[in-house]
This record gives sequence, structure tokens and C-alpha cells, in this order.
Amino acid sequence: QVQLVESGGGLVQAGGSLRLSCAASVRPFSNHAMGWFRQAPGKEREFVAAISSIITYYADSVKGRFTVSRDNAKNTVYLQMNSLKPEDTDVYYCAADPSIAVLRTTHPRPKYWGQGTQVTVSS
Repeated sequence: QVQLVESGGGLVQAGGSLRLSCAASVRPFSNHAMGWFRQAPGKEREFVAAISSIITYYADSVKGRFTVSRDNAKNTVYLQMNSLKPEDTDVYYCAADPSIAVLRTTHPRPKYWGQGTQVTVSS
């Protein structure tokens, strides 16, 4: 059974930083695009960032502040979040799919989702 396990969430002051990690059991990991999404209560899950073996994408709201990266040797994807704002407060989810295009659709349905990790930014 494939598992995506996020970690690294927590409480941080505005302007601070957090690094999220997602350890994936999907194989082969290097052939899967990985994405980060976030969701507030009562709202739709929204795209944050995605990475394949050759390209990365970011939502406009996080460009210049967040960086997605992956370590294929560790089967892990990261989301470095800097200059955090209160509006970044959400549950952050990791996702995996063989196609990065799936992660960037309006209503993404990747093959695998993680369970989510809470990020709270205080003002």
C-alpha cells in the first residue's frame, strides 16, 4: 500500500520559515511527479507547488517565498516555506502522480494523497 507521510508542520510567527517533508513509498519514486496542496476548512484544496524530474511549478501566491525540491535517493519531497504570512495558514497535503499535468489541473485527482500537516502562521 502506497503511503505519503507529511511532517514539519507547526506554529510559526509571520515572517518565519518552515520546511515540510513528505516521505513516499510510491515506486519508482523518481518517475512520479510530486505536489503540495493546501486547504482551509470549507474551502477547496488549492495547488501550491509541484515538481517532476525536469520542471517545477508554483502558485502565484507563493512564488519567490516557497521552494519545492526532491531527494530521489530518500524518496522524499520538500517544501521550504519562507516569509510566511497568516494567509498561509492551512492544512498542507502532499500528492503523487505519474503525470505532473494531473497535479496542475483545476480539480486535481492524483493517484495518491498524504494525510496532511497543519501549518499555522500567527500575526
